[in-house]
Amino acid sequence: MGKKIIVAGLGHGGIAAAALIAKQGFDVTVYEKKSEGTLGYDWTDIFAPQALAVAGMKMPPEDKYEYKKDMTFFNPSFTKKLQQHVPEDKLEIKMERRDIYEHFINHALDCGVKIVYDCEVKEPIILGNRVVGIRTEQGDIYGDLIIDACGLNSPVRSNLPSYFGIDKDVTDNEKIRIYRAFYNVASEEEAEAIFKVMLFPGGIKGIGWIASEEDHTDLLIGRFEEFDMDEVERFSDFLRETNPRLGKEKIRGGQFVEIPVRQPPAIMIADGYAAIGDSAFMTVPLIGSGIANSLKAAKVLADTVAADKESIFSAETLWKYQTGYYKILGNGLAPLACMKLMLLTLTPEEIDYIFENEIINDDLITIGADFTGLGSVKIDPKDLINKAKQVCTDTELLKKIINCGVRIGKVSAACTMMPKKWNESRVKAWAKVYNYSFK
Repeated sequence: MGKKIIVAGLGHGGIAAAALIAKQGFDVTVYEKKSEGTLGYDWTDIFAPQALAVAGMKMPPEDKYEYKKDMTFFNPSFTKKLQQHVPEDKLEIKMERRDIYEHFINHALDCGVKIVYDCEVKEPIILGNRVVGIRTEQGDIYGDLIIDACGLNSPVRSNLPSYFGIDKDVTDNEKIRIYRAFYNVASEEEAEAIFKVMLFPGGIKGIGWIASEEDHTDLLIGRFEEFDMDEVERFSDFLRETNPRLGKEKIRGGQFVEIPVRQPPAIMIADGYAAIGDSAFMTVPLIGSGIANSLKAAKVLADTVAADKESIFSAETLWKYQTGYYKILGNGLAPLACMKLMLLTLTPEEIDYIFENEIINDDLITIGADFTGLGSVKIDPKDLINKAKQVCTDTELLKKIINCGVRIGKVSAACTMMPKKWNESRVKAWAKVYNYSFK
């Protein structure tokens, strides 16, 4: 075909899209700043295996994964718990991050993708209104389509011209800072829950989890503010008071990372440019999981590329990628971002009230499984408001829930108003309405 596709970064969505597009006969090269064999954090991750088939991949070898256990959510005071009930056909699998990358990369190589390691991407190359390449530490590289898979803090997206209308920066409330490590098992005492997720534990604005495995205890601490190892040690000791299995010897892991937890972008394409994965904020806002979403987005992007018979890769032709993504995922993820925004306004006492009065229930906290799988969940703002009115005697809390319901209604309406075809002025006008609906 003669057209050159550049993928900036070895994000999961980027490598999946690269494989699907290479199978169509395009010349596809991925440029990655890390060295070969070093990708992936030193811990496990979870995703819906059904998404592999969507992206044209086989299941990994059976000895490389196991099925994840349901999560149990606890309120800040630990007086109430909610249990996920994920159907068997939507169970996620758990794999080592490095094994996930190895599986994805080997598949891409088999499809004809070329990968250049040790090549840091610095910024996009812009010619007029079009992205025509990437500037790297090894020099300028030009292509017909640039797929941005550089992650949350992508140097490609963050250096795009403002007139593109693409969200470049991420605020503190739109990303969560994570510390995660595996510790030894300090006690054989039975765990209160195998996979324990804590909301606002100890009064902090964030989450924590303790997953009790046979040979280790998986600890995650997530906050919407900076924290360091001194705080990790302090908070870990606090958690050990009620979780005796959590030892003090770190076995592996121990990294700090940032994950996007916000609404899908109003615009994620431009002439010669398409964002995917964390570069396009494709995680589930309530839980931060995004691998399966990125795999499904890769299929939509590859189909869009195939449908562009002239291989123009303009905003007009790439708009089908955005509308397709919103149809299968974005229209449902956006309301979840509203739920996250409400949670950030709550006090620990208000979250306790919501749990104890069953304003949220087991069905709602199972919602993440549908978005990391292949289904979709609709949040009815009227149901949310009516349920809160029936049980909520806290006036301030009721106002917050009603405001959340109203916002969900506005966001859902805005999503349905997205232009079906690309028209720059209409799209940018719609983007203002969409973005404002989250205010």
